[in-house]
Amino acid sequence: MRVLLGLERVLCQVFSLSFTLVRLVSGLSFVSPRRDSYEFTDLLHQCKCLNSIKKLHAQIMVGGYRYHPFLAAKLVGKYTEHSNSSMEDARRVFDHLQDRDLFCWNMVIQGYSNVGPSVVAVNLYNEMRLNRVAANRYTYPFVLKACASMEDMKKGQPIHGHIIKSGLDLDLFVGNSLVHFYAKCKEIENAKIVFDGMHEKDIVSWNALISGYTGNGHVTEALFLFRVMLRHTVCAPDIATLVGILPACAQTADIQQGMWVHAYIIKLNMEVNCNLGSGLISMYAHCGRLKAARIIFDGISDKNVAVWNSMIWAYGMHGHAEEALIMFSQFVKMGLNPDGILFLCLLSTCSHAGMVAKGREIFERMRDFGVEKTEEHYACMVDLLGRAGLLDEAVELVNTMPMKARKSVYGALVGACRKHNNLVVAEEVSKKLIVLDPENAGRYIILAKMYEDQGCWEDAARLRKVLKEKKIRKPLGCSAIEVNYVRHTFGVQDEFHPFKEQIFDMLEKLARPMEENMMIFDVIGAV
Repeated sequence: MRVLLGLERVLCQVFSLSFTLVRLVSGLSFVSPRRDSYEFTDLLHQCKCLNSIKKLHAQIMVGGYRYHPFLAAKLVGKYTEHSNSSMEDARRVFDHLQDRDLFCWNMVIQGYSNVGPSVVAVNLYNEMRLNRVAANRYTYPFVLKACASMEDMKKGQPIHGHIIKSGLDLDLFVGNSLVHFYAKCKEIENAKIVFDGMHEKDIVSWNALISGYTGNGHVTEALFLFRVMLRHTVCAPDIATLVGILPACAQTADIQQGMWVHAYIIKLNMEVNCNLGSGLISMYAHCGRLKAARIIFDGISDKNVAVWNSMIWAYGMHGHAEEALIMFSQFVKMGLNPDGILFLCLLSTCSHAGMVAKGREIFERMRDFGVEKTEEHYACMVDLLGRAGLLDEAVELVNTMPMKARKSVYGALVGACRKHNNLVVAEEVSKKLIVLDPENAGRYIILAKMYEDQGCWEDAARLRKVLKEKKIRKPLGCSAIEVNYVRHTFGVQDEFHPFKEQIFDMLEKLARPMEENMMIFDVIGAV
């Protein structure tokens, strides 16, 4: 009996082993022939998700192409494209390479410049140079983009030197990247120098400088450059150009130029996407055309948060607080998630409308939507409470902030003190504000005026003396008028206008009849 049981066990093991061998042999009939690097490259192009990339990566390694530089570079690019916010998989491929060519370096530097951290892209560029791999016209745009995102002049300027040494400073793509880099670092004059020195310019070149001017507050220069581009180049404005120039039209309330942009969009049958739509809404709102802004808003089929932000801000700016709050309710009902900018628009609206209770409610609701409260949100709340005369509550909010208060918060508090003549709090806050923002003349002048209002002439004189000694000047106010498509700006005590003699002559001619009329009224009044 025992012999039979033992024989049965042996037969079962043999049967199991045979079955396994059959399965293995059957599987071998479906194994594809050995693939070469070209076939793997084609397959990589067809990969549409991270999972398929990883499966093909495993086949590449099994196929013996683990250290193939070209395939590795393609893998890095694919991982970067489909990994959203992580370079972990791409970096692992790069780090295992024994022989890295320029193509591989470029791909991984590009990945970090797109995904981040940007500083790693710059560090890899420096490491590449140490490995005696020469950069080319594709390397520099990637690394300059990383420097621009960090707004780091110290890292970017030496790279500009490397570009000049390599003789690529006249290259179109490199030149465009340099213009963008300097504009992002708020060195707009250097951006203009690079732009003027480019022998060849395309629409990207013009867009980089126009958006640079707009982003740095040089809106008059942005509009002038836009007009030069229209008149003297073959470059036709694209969507990026229009998105870049619309904020300049908005800030200068240049309705004629803004309507030209809108007409151009209609003429070319361009789709008004979210970027263009939010720009048009903002432009019309700044120019006082709220109905036109709403028509643009209603015409956008797929609205994102930026479009809603622009329309809610437009209503708030024009004092239509109820409409802004109704739009927010509609936004929430649609299941959309608000961002920090939307809450800034709402808090600013409540502040200007004096809606303290609603402002408090909105401020607290930020937590429900998972939106982090920043210094700007606290500054809006301080302004809201200060305008309503709730200075003690505003001071308490500043003291209990989870982050250290900076100039925007203290500036709002000083403004509230000025409105309600609270010199005690203003003195305490101004001391901190002047330390944080020592070159801003407005910080000194507000406190000096409060001293003067209270009759503290010596304290006011002391502050004005500090301004004079430190040579801190308040930016002069100006007004502007557009005549025959040319914008004329006039500052306080400005005598630099090319037609100043004709202007003063006309003002004198207008002043004489006005003075005569005043004398007639004085005589009639005396009688």
